[in-house]
Amino acid sequence: MIRYPAPLRPGDRIGVTSPSAGVADALRPRLDHAVRTLRDLGYDVVVGRCMAGDGVVSAPACERASELMAMLLDPAVRAVVPPWGGELAIDLLPHLDWDAVAAAEPTWLVGYSDISTLLAAMTLRTGIATLHGPNLMDTPYAVPEPLLAWHAVASAAPGAPLRQGPAARYRSTGWDDYVRTPQVDEYHLDAPGGWRLLDGTAGDVLLRGRLIGGCLETVANLSGTPYGPAAEFAGRHAPEGTVVYLEVAEADAFEAARRLHGMRLAGWFDAATGVLVGRTAAPDSPGLTQQDAVRDALGTLGVPVVLDVDCGHVPPQLALVNGARTVVARTAGRWTLEQVMD
Repeated sequence: MIRYPAPLRPGDRIGVTSPSAGVADALRPRLDHAVRTLRDLGYDVVVGRCMAGDGVVSAPACERASELMAMLLDPAVRAVVPPWGGELAIDLLPHLDWDAVAAAEPTWLVGYSDISTLLAAMTLRTGIATLHGPNLMDTPYAVPEPLLAWHAVASAAPGAPLRQGPAARYRSTGWDDYVRTPQVDEYHLDAPGGWRLLDGTAGDVLLRGRLIGGCLETVANLSGTPYGPAAEFAGRHAPEGTVVYLEVAEADAFEAARRLHGMRLAGWFDAATGVLVGRTAAPDSPGLTQQDAVRDALGTLGVPVVLDVDCGHVPPQLALVNGARTVVARTAGRWTLEQVMD
């Protein structure tokens, strides 16, 4: 059975720590603005010590793990939201007390990119739901309908249907400059959005299962380790099957294909009723596009593979609950994604 953290309520405490990259001094005004955004929503926000941004990571692995554990085990902290991802969150995995996490009252862990290393590992190992969505530095942005803000999803009542769908538009060019505009809160969405099937077919589509996934470059590294038991998770928690979602941050098409093949060989898709592939700005390779990479690795799975889904490194992005019972459908040409936390 999937265990869900209690719904966030005004007055609840949210912890901020950097399990991977920290925040440089020049970017502290954006961090402060993001913290104020949560406080204006009624939350009590505490910022940890592991936040330094002058290196690849915010602190030594043992210190980052200790602070993250302290927040996850503190009953007063109802959510932990890192400022953003980074590169080396994987080095925390052997330093975390997974048995203690599993025994404690669940706490929301929120983020994407390198943070999905921790999200996927937590859900796969412990059966505790985690939330893949905008991180703290993204939180001030207005979320366009029909997408939901991460804190709206984390505040939802148990069993309530959470309905989202494709964004009408997405951002095709880079990121805002937080040094020059630390209080920016509107995405510049300049390109038409929409989801489509890998095989290009029209008609109705329906897939159901427990959601699991994250950033391909980070989650793929869990395959074959004690922190990525996808087949075991499916057998224990997802008799109805899984819906796997993945997005490429920056890997070229050759590398994306290799990692997708590796995950397939490790059993990640054995129980999949469908795969959601996030829109990407990552480069193609000579003779192989990003779509070709997906087709090469997953085209023979025999399940729907949905492309250009709004998750990951191309804004805006869905708030996706790892472990939630999920239905993805296309009916009369209209896509919907519904999650239920039960």
